Amino acid sequence: MASLARFLQEKLRLQGNASKSAVDRPWNRAFLGYSVTLHRRARLKVAAKSVRRFKQSLRQVFRAGRGRRIASVVRDLVPRLRGWVAYFRLSEVRGVFESLDQWLRGKLRMLYWRQWKRWKTRIKALRRRGLEARRAACSAMNGRGPWWNAGASHMNQAVPTAELRQRGLVSLLDEHRRLAYSL
Repeated sequence: MASLARFLQEKLRLQGNASKSAVDRPWNRAFLGYSVTLHRRARLKVAAKSVRRFKQSLRQVFRAGRGRRIASVVRDLVPRLRGWVAYFRLSEVRGVFESLDQWLRGKLRMLYWRQWKRWKTRIKALRRRGLEARRAACSAMNGRGPWWNAGASHMNQAVPTAELRQRGLVSLLDEHRRLAYSL
């Protein structure tokens, strides 16, 4: 590192930032939000730190979305989602987009669960959405938290992905495919 810093300063007359610079394997470092995979032929992927920062920014939208209609929360989310995917359209690893899609759907289902508040309201809402009376009652009174219920099969059946898409939610994976093929 010292020899590289000296070369940059003496030969190229460039000033390096010691806190941002390091000598390491490429898959251990991130550059502009990207990282590379540990394969024979390295592929670009979204860095883990970028995903954490993105989730943190979306958590603020979800917190502000409590008590609002799901469609308006989705309306606030979509520009952020499209912008983030557009920035990372060069990524060759699609698993990040799949897991983020799943996480987003879970967060939206969690908003539904929280909006229904009481167990009686939850039973009525689940029944209206096609669950049997016994299953709706067991699900509504299971005593588990909103995040667990958001990932449970009763919420997946009550609030299917098709309904979330109908409300305006875009799939990160589909957006990534669309943008990657347009390059």
